[in-house]
Amino acid sequence: MAQPTDGRAPAYIDTTKASIARVYDYALGGKDNYEVDRDTIERVRKIAPEVNQLAVDNRAFLIRAARFISTQTSITQYLDCGSGLPTAENTHQVVQRLQPEARIVYVDNDPTVIAHGRALLEDNELTRFSPADIRDPEAVLTDPAVQGFLDLDQPVALFHIGTIHHFDDADEPQAVMAKFVERLAPGSVVAIAHFFDPEDGDSELAHRMEQVFVHSPMGSGRFRTLSEIQALFPGLDMVDPGVVPCFRWWPDGPQLKTEDPVQRCIVGGIGIKR
Repeated sequence: MAQPTDGRAPAYIDTTKASIARVYDYALGGKDNYEVDRDTIERVRKIAPEVNQLAVDNRAFLIRAARFISTQTSITQYLDCGSGLPTAENTHQVVQRLQPEARIVYVDNDPTVIAHGRALLEDNELTRFSPADIRDPEAVLTDPAVQGFLDLDQPVALFHIGTIHHFDDADEPQAVMAKFVERLAPGSVVAIAHFFDPEDGDSELAHRMEQVFVHSPMGSGRFRTLSEIQALFPGLDMVDPGVVPCFRWWPDGPQLKTEDPVQRCIVGGIGIKR
């Protein structure tokens, strides 16, 4: 049987199937992953040696987005959909460092994430965990971890960072986001990061990575076009500079390293509901 890199294997977790959260964990250098998860990244690495940068830039965007919302808005409620496995800088840690009173709900139905997430949050009274399906906005917003803890009549920061590219077209991602946005109060913000088809010379790389991801043990990873991703922010006012490669969205400093083509294949943006 496949074993995680630290030797632990909770009995209720299927280690024969790749988990999106564990694949990301491996790409970020974590230890809560199994051979089947590592295989997904290693397959993509054969055509994109810097594939880990997708996860790194995705995570860095989340941290900057959380910091931006904490300092530039009055929002103190956060709903982090598809939160994944804990890392060194989780949403509640970034936010509560700047807003100690902020409330955060993580949503993820991956068994590994549920086990780790609940353990991490045991001593944090202002943070909750929901095992709802993020493809079902109604299930998320009516989950006991959300209702009565977040006030949906007040602005909320909704994070879908690194999640929607795992929705097939049959999951109707635009309709899912429209339902989420409809339920949000004016003043709410939506932050999204998504695999990207730049429709230029890097499109071939995006298409090749997509084919490997989709046919890997993980089974998902759509690289959508700019217009398709912009449609995930229905009726929202986009924060400048709009939807751009994650590493270009208000970076912490100048770009000294030469950018890799992989970095142009994941974008992020934030929209505000007026």
